[in-house]
Amino acid sequence: MIRIDDELSTPQLSKRDSVHVLDIGDTENRLSPEWMEEFGAALDEVLSEPAPLVVTATGKFYSNGLDLDWLGRNPNQFLAYVTRVQALFARVLTLPVPTATAINGHAFGAGAMLAMAFDWRVMRDDRGFFCFPEVDISIPFTPGMAALIQSKVTPRAAVDSMTTGRRFSGADAVAVGLVDHAVTESDLVDRAVERVVPLAGKSTETLGKIKSTMFAEAVTALTEVGAV
Repeated sequence: MIRIDDELSTPQLSKRDSVHVLDIGDTENRLSPEWMEEFGAALDEVLSEPAPLVVTATGKFYSNGLDLDWLGRNPNQFLAYVTRVQALFARVLTLPVPTATAINGHAFGAGAMLAMAFDWRVMRDDRGFFCFPEVDISIPFTPGMAALIQSKVTPRAAVDSMTTGRRFSGADAVAVGLVDHAVTESDLVDRAVERVVPLAGKSTETLGKIKSTMFAEAVTALTEVGAV
């Protein structure tokens, strides 16, 4: 159980067909140190019994990104905190199982970046925005964060999303290539599961090496010491 801003959230890992389904919670799911610890433990559990992974959340938010309240209370830990966030992105990006994420609600900032780290993204078509607000809140992208996003989208989509602060609906996010599908709430997790279930049984060793090679530049930028 993890505590985020005095709210309780208990990430639940279950199995559907041959797919792990991880519900990361029903709060804003900001990336606090405690949240990242719990999320990382869930990934460890997935890899102890390798199978495709779908990650979603419950309620209004998918993830609202960095835990700015925690940073405000711990300003001397900024570098260590962002380094840890980026290491988590790199881990998801190269996870040696097929991955998809079902975006149930708002995905902002680092929450949207987390979504970008998965192999495929499915978003609700009737609720929630996908947004990189950094240009409007005067927080420039780190080289690693920029490399992560740009490893997954076209240059046109990168400019349209990273330099504007635009809030994309599901349909708009599909149109520019930020997400792969926009579906109804009732179909959200099912569509994500459908994306990865045919890929069950792939060699984790081989898949991990393929992803590490595909995204080598982004991983280097995310994990290079002093690059934050």
